[in-house]
Amino acid sequence: MQSTDLGSKESGKIWHRKPSPATRDGIIVNIIHNTSDYLPKVLRFLNVAFDSSGDCLIAGDHHGNIYVFDLCGNRFNLVQRTAQACTALAFNLHRKSEFLVALADYSIKCFDTVTKELVSWMRGHESSVFSISVHGSGRYAITTSSDTAQLWDLDTFQRKRKLNILQSVGIQKVFFLPLSNTILSCFKDNSIFAWECDTLVCKYQLPAPPESSNILYKVFAVTRDGRILAAGGKSNHIHLWCLEAKQLFRIIQMPTKVRAIRHLEFLPDSFDAGSNQVLGVLSQDGIMRFINIQTCKLLFEIGSLDDGISSSVISPHGRYIASIMENGSLNIYSVQTLTKEINKPPPPLVKVIEDLPKKKGNSGDLKVKVTSGRVQRPAKSRENKIQTRILKQDLTGSLEKKENELSDGLNKKRLQILLKGYGEFPTKYRMFIWRSLLQLPENHTAFSNLVDKGIHVAFLNLQKKYPIKSRKLLRVLQRTLSALAHWSAIFGDTPYLPLLAFPFVKLFQNNQLICFEVVATLIINWCQHWFEYFPNPPINILSMIENVLAFHDKDLLQHFINHDVTSQLYAWPLLETVFSEVLTREEWLRLFDNVFSNHPSFLLMTVVAYNMCSRAPLLHCKRKDDFEYFFHHRNNLDISAVIREVYRLLDTTPTDIHPDSMLDGFVALTKGQYPVFNQYPKFIVDYQTQERERIRNDELDYLRERQAVEDMQAEVDQQRVEDEAWYQKQELLRRAEETRREILLQEEEKMLQQRQRLAAVRRELKVKEMHLQDAARRRLLQLQQDQREMELRRLDDEIERKVHMRDREIAATAKDLEMRHLELESQKRLYEKNLSRNQEAVAKEMRENADAYRQKVDLEEHMFHRLIGTDQTQNQKIHKLIEENLAKAEQACLNTDWRIQALHKQRCSDLHRSECYQDIAKLLRKNRKKEIEVLNAMMEGEAKKWEEAEEKDFHLKSEKKTAALSGASRRWFLEKEIHDAQHPCDKVSLNQRKMHWDAMERDLMERVRNLRQRLATQAQNRCQTPHLLAT
Repeated sequence: MQSTDLGSKESGKIWHRKPSPATRDGIIVNIIHNTSDYLPKVLRFLNVAFDSSGDCLIAGDHHGNIYVFDLCGNRFNLVQRTAQACTALAFNLHRKSEFLVALADYSIKCFDTVTKELVSWMRGHESSVFSISVHGSGRYAITTSSDTAQLWDLDTFQRKRKLNILQSVGIQKVFFLPLSNTILSCFKDNSIFAWECDTLVCKYQLPAPPESSNILYKVFAVTRDGRILAAGGKSNHIHLWCLEAKQLFRIIQMPTKVRAIRHLEFLPDSFDAGSNQVLGVLSQDGIMRFINIQTCKLLFEIGSLDDGISSSVISPHGRYIASIMENGSLNIYSVQTLTKEINKPPPPLVKVIEDLPKKKGNSGDLKVKVTSGRVQRPAKSRENKIQTRILKQDLTGSLEKKENELSDGLNKKRLQILLKGYGEFPTKYRMFIWRSLLQLPENHTAFSNLVDKGIHVAFLNLQKKYPIKSRKLLRVLQRTLSALAHWSAIFGDTPYLPLLAFPFVKLFQNNQLICFEVVATLIINWCQHWFEYFPNPPINILSMIENVLAFHDKDLLQHFINHDVTSQLYAWPLLETVFSEVLTREEWLRLFDNVFSNHPSFLLMTVVAYNMCSRAPLLHCKRKDDFEYFFHHRNNLDISAVIREVYRLLDTTPTDIHPDSMLDGFVALTKGQYPVFNQYPKFIVDYQTQERERIRNDELDYLRERQAVEDMQAEVDQQRVEDEAWYQKQELLRRAEETRREILLQEEEKMLQQRQRLAAVRRELKVKEMHLQDAARRRLLQLQQDQREMELRRLDDEIERKVHMRDREIAATAKDLEMRHLELESQKRLYEKNLSRNQEAVAKEMRENADAYRQKVDLEEHMFHRLIGTDQTQNQKIHKLIEENLAKAEQACLNTDWRIQALHKQRCSDLHRSECYQDIAKLLRKNRKKEIEVLNAMMEGEAKKWEEAEEKDFHLKSEKKTAALSGASRRWFLEKEIHDAQHPCDKVSLNQRKMHWDAMERDLMERVRNLRQRLATQAQNRCQTPHLLAT
């Protein structure tokens, strides 16, 4: 088998040596298309079509590259690049060089293979076009999508007719019958109609298939003469219809390994005059089997389980088969090689006569059933070969059985390797792989209980908000959302739940259980922490995304910030719609192949990667409306590049901001019953539920009141009519006889009764209105009471806060007082220092005595500070009391010394005056009046110092003795305190100390009073001198 890689070449040879296909597989050439990038990848072929001659074919890949292959000329050419995937092709137009291609944007374009130019562009479909059928003349074409079929004139490229259908009935296929002007339309409800091409008049309708054959038609094929229609679907049965007789004439059963039929096509023969007998059947296992519809024999097959076929087309003359494989490559088969064994001439006549009985037996067997191997001649030399093929088919059967048990046998690592290699899972196995990856429990009973609860109130009017054309899809969406709302109350109030669930509902609309469980698994794992800030968007999740974006692309995030674009605009629209608004179906499926195969943080990283891959257009956006439009519409973005970027972000993001560290791992749904989902603020949901119930009750009350008012209006109208009738009767009764007056009185009584009933009804309505007003007043009072309670609670909190602040202020004030005390101490020392300097300027001759006295004071202060340092380790309360008592005692001693020295210095000499100034400077800082008296005494002492020298000397000696006694007392006191502090065990009690200090103080005060009396007596005997005032 030869293989050709197109690569980046635009033209070249298909094969480089003469092809010699093997009898076993019949492959002429295998064509692949790999890119020449740094990381090459396979560009998968999607569609293929032959021209009317059968020697040229056209093929398109999923990137929009369209190639023409000339099998006779051994050449290929790139004829067009459409930049989007093609969904259908047609190459048998009346202008041989033109072809039609249906694109992913629902449009159809016509190109020329020679000039490579666009011939025409046709629009009109609203969904993907999956089939193009061309009339035998090549002048008309029918394009078919799921909701409509349209007839086009290929001469003018104008639409002639459009087939519109009900939303509940979808279209399977609409195509031309060969060699006639008949159009056959096949619908999803198994109805088949035939229409006249020119007048579009219905010619006939095929009857419904028998009820015993439970099959829905999905694929169709017609013989070249247009007489036999083959139909198949999700079953191993094939129905053959005779279009002339308009009846089903045969049902063919395929082997048991065939569970569904994906494609049907008749194999043309040059000698059967169009009544084709060989039918190609492509089944779900990727093998295309060719059977004879008359003898029901399996003639040959192409494809295998390892190399399956995705779609196949047969050339008009029946010489080639072009098949697109599941791996994306294109195989060209030789029908002549595949049928060589069947068309082999018979053996010699003698041999035929000799083997006649055996040959008849084999012939009888082949007419009964469709065998699973190739049809072989009954020659003896081929028996071993037949045996080998049967064994191979048995082996294939065992592999299929093993495939059915993959739900517990899949390996996630191998699936990830497969996913990274091919970029996506195989289409036909994708749903099975998803179910295995998500470990769906398939709780039928639990799901039935949820569905039996009916449509949830929140989704009764879902079609008004989300008008969906397909009624079936709307019903499935309603049931799925209602089941989620019955499962957890928050989903009834989640506004974006329909957007989140819709792509999965559309994908699994035929299996509602799987759809519900996929959405529930997605919410539990990939929507973690989404509902913690309900009803607001998940701020925590958006913050994770913003942190990752800030780390990897600061410029883009700064651009968002500069234009007031938050994560609720560039991240939340992608999350709440799970990218369904910005991606096509194929891109979305590829993305979720990767999402379901990785950690839940993969989805968040995808948002960051999408923004980073769209960096260039986003940086050009300036208005907020442009950003909103960008994140709500599809953009020209390669999903493969986004997925590669996601894997790069997962590997390079630091651990501290990696969502992997903040999200839990995958957790599957439990079997039997679904887990409880309560990861949301329950009080908010309960409050909204209560409010909704209250509004509903108010609405019901309003409707009842309106009905009552309408009844009253009807009664009033009725009364008005009766009044008019009564007036008419009055006119008649006036002219009537006396006998009619009794009847009039009876009528008046009836009217009075009616008026009484009307008044009673009015009174009842008034009473009801009063009751309603009373209830409203009570509700208002209750609301006011609740508000007052809330205000009281707020005031209590405010009081507690103010008390706490007051305590803190008190503590701060205490610290300020301590600092103030330290400042006063420092000022005291500063003042003492200044006074000592002034004393030195006044009396230098007393410096020695002042120094001695200062040393004495320093020694006392040193001893005092030593005492304080020793007592700091003791109890704080005792220390404080001791310090206060010591300060009082010292102050008493200092006051006594000051009084004695003040009286003595009035008459002492200049020598004694210096010492007195030193003592006053140390002990007095604020008494300026006493300082003036001291100066006057100094002036008087200068006049009389020689006369009173002896007397003052006597007084000086007595004062010195007193000062020595006081100093000795203080020294003794300090030494004793230091001794007591160092030996606490010898301390006397605090009360005894206090009594001792009080006694000493009283003794010193008594001595001071006696001295002052003596000095006062002496002063009276002297003549007084005028005082000198000093300022």
